[in-house]
Amino acid sequence: MDFSQVLDKCGDYGRFQVVLLLLYGYTNILGSLHYFSQTLITFTPEHWCSHDDLYGLDADELRSVYSNISAPSCTFLMDIVNGTGVAAEDAQCRNWIFNRESGYESITTELKWVCDKSHHPAVGQSFFFIGSVIGTITFGYLSDQIGRLPSLLMATICGAAGDFATSFVNTLPWFAASRFLSGLSTDTMYYLMYILVFEYLSPKSRTFGLNIILAIFYCFGLMTSPWAAIWIGNWRHYLWLASLPALGVLIYPLLICESAQWLLTKKKYDEAVACLKRVAKFNGCKVEESVFDEFVKYYREKELEVTKMGDQEDTFLGMFLTPRMRRFTLTLLLKSVIITLSCDVINRNMEGLGTSPFKLFSFTSVVYLPAGVAILLLQNKIGRKGMACAALFVGGLITTATGLLIAHLDPSENALLLAVMVALGRFGATISYDAEIQYAAEIIPTSVRGQAVSNIHVVGLASSSLAFYVIYLAKYYKPLPSIFISCLMFFGAGLCLTLPETLDKKLPENLADGEQFAVNESFFYFPCLQKKRKNVKNGSA
Repeated sequence: MDFSQVLDKCGDYGRFQVVLLLLYGYTNILGSLHYFSQTLITFTPEHWCSHDDLYGLDADELRSVYSNISAPSCTFLMDIVNGTGVAAEDAQCRNWIFNRESGYESITTELKWVCDKSHHPAVGQSFFFIGSVIGTITFGYLSDQIGRLPSLLMATICGAAGDFATSFVNTLPWFAASRFLSGLSTDTMYYLMYILVFEYLSPKSRTFGLNIILAIFYCFGLMTSPWAAIWIGNWRHYLWLASLPALGVLIYPLLICESAQWLLTKKKYDEAVACLKRVAKFNGCKVEESVFDEFVKYYREKELEVTKMGDQEDTFLGMFLTPRMRRFTLTLLLKSVIITLSCDVINRNMEGLGTSPFKLFSFTSVVYLPAGVAILLLQNKIGRKGMACAALFVGGLITTATGLLIAHLDPSENALLLAVMVALGRFGATISYDAEIQYAAEIIPTSVRGQAVSNIHVVGLASSSLAFYVIYLAKYYKPLPSIFISCLMFFGAGLCLTLPETLDKKLPENLADGEQFAVNESFFYFPCLQKKRKNVKNGSA
């Protein structure tokens, strides 16, 4: 009797899973606050070099004064003649007038990190990125060594400590160090909780539970964080808001338990049984002791078979030793790069569209809800492969159209239309990203799932460093970033065809299972098409 059969008897969608999903939702709120904090605290509003005669003027009047000067933010004025500024020679600007968004004080406006210090926020972002790579690898490895739950707690607290420490900095070295610490848990807390929930839900419940919870709670966090920052009015206080709720994860061990599937891969059978008994008790299910005895017997016999064959413990590198697993792994790594880079560029490109970046990010974040519903309605019908392929292809079409509109429309006169197109672009990218997470987690065997998902994720994070360069392509031709991302998404859609379908299949538990998984399946196998063919045959018969 394997794990899925015993979990079915203990309850694979009962009160325990409801609590687990609510905690997953709470983790998503923490993740969204943490994710957007890097952008919020370093937001640089429109600004001009200060002059005594400029105080009291509004933004339009300031733009008029600097209309004949190419670099108004860093050019010191010698005088103002007939409402037009006259630039001073060999004089550096030391003070600025900022057009703050609803009075919001960011680190760039407080510490005046502009002009010759404009690279300071970028340095902090670089260290944040370095921390993300190291943290994802480290906590992913720990999740397969010491467990999903302790790794989740450490990652979340580590990121919160970094955010809290950042709120007290006043110099670049301390800012870089604290952002590195914060970056260690960038998305780690999210995907570790995702794996934990994934391994306690039945296959039929995963699509609903994981995607709806993600859509509701992550959307809530993304939509409210810009308004929370504006309401608080200060980047330091916002970081307190983003970090202190993370202490709530300390109660997780009191409500849920470690992944029983992971305990089985570590041959901790008694602890796995204890977790399953706790699940059964929480769900109000009575399971006979003989069921657990048979369960342990099944895995002990399986362990003996593996020992006789002389197989070694599964590792991430072992995924490259056999041809099919090697192809799956390389494909998943490349798809992670494509999807993460696409999402990052689409989510970051919020300026110069005729709307406040704060408001545009908040309003377009609502697409997480319909994206989650779309996955819920379609993924169990057309399959994981079909969903991933279609999302990337349609997302590529939307992104191309958005780029062309940005190139040929005046942002100030078409702000609403551009906002709608940005929202549609985020909609396609969100579906691609969410569908990819579940798809990859199902293809990867249980024995290496934590480490493999983290390594695939970290390769995607590494590609995020290219996002700024992709956006910079607009300097040469405005729609070029969108066209570049569209081409990547079309290529990613084609890659999906090389992966196996996982819908309604027993997922691999070890690398040997993974090598034989869907071994006779063709590239163009889609469950929805197979059902139609069966219906046609039955009808003709």
